[in-house]
This record gives sequence, C-alpha cells and structure tokens, in this order.
Amino acid sequence: MTFTRRRLLVVVLISFWTRARLRALTGPHPEPRPGITAARVPAAADLTHKGAGRVFDQVRQIPRMVDGIRCHCGCAEAPDNYSLLSCFEGPAAMAQHCLVCQGQARAVFRLSREGKSLAEIRAAIDEEFGG
Repeated sequence: MTFTRRRLLVVVLISFWTRARLRALTGPHPEPRPGITAARVPAAADLTHKGAGRVFDQVRQIPRMVDGIRCHCGCAEAPDNYSLLSCFEGPAAMAQHCLVCQGQARAVFRLSREGKSLAEIRAAIDEEFGG
C-alpha cells in the first residue's frame, strides 16, 4: 500500500486526534480544593433520577476525596468541571445519569472506607477506569 500525501496527512491527523482524546480522558488528577464541601451536592430526595440517590449520599460524605479525582467519563475537559465532585454538583448534576461517574464515586467511597490514601485511590481509579 503506498501512502499518498493525503493518506499520510489523514493518518497523522487521526493519530494526533486519538492522542489528544486519550489525554483528555487520562489527564492528571486535581488537588482537592481547600475548604471544599458537599454543599452543592443535592440530597437524594432532590434528584430527578432517584436511582442515583445512594451514590450522591456517599459523595456528600467524602467531598474532599472525590474532589481529588479526575472524572474518566470524558467530561473533565468541560470548562466548569474541576473534578469528579463537579459531576455531582447542582440541581442538574450530570452524574445522575452517568454510570462512569457513579462507578468512580462508589469506588472512591469504598476505598476511602477501607482507609486507602488519596494516592492509592487515584491509582485504583486509574486501573479500573483507565488512566
């Protein structure tokens, strides 16, 4: 198969796009913000998707830990998204419908209850969700 300039350009562009997309999903974890609270995380009763209530309750118990985790669902590149905690904030919190956000939060909750450090939790999240 011979590469024309056009084919080579397409291959190079796809390669760059793929790497950029992968970086978007696997960037560094944020540092938890000083004084962060769960004040913006809705209570289970306030959610439109009631099935997510338990994980929202879990996140409200460990906001600082969740604030130190990068979301791996792809939303981390949104300008108003700082951390996984961002996915759980506000009345229209996107984590109500995102199984990746919910899965990460459940894992963070479980691992924190097991006494794991933030560094250990980050490594486990990256292993399970890609990082």
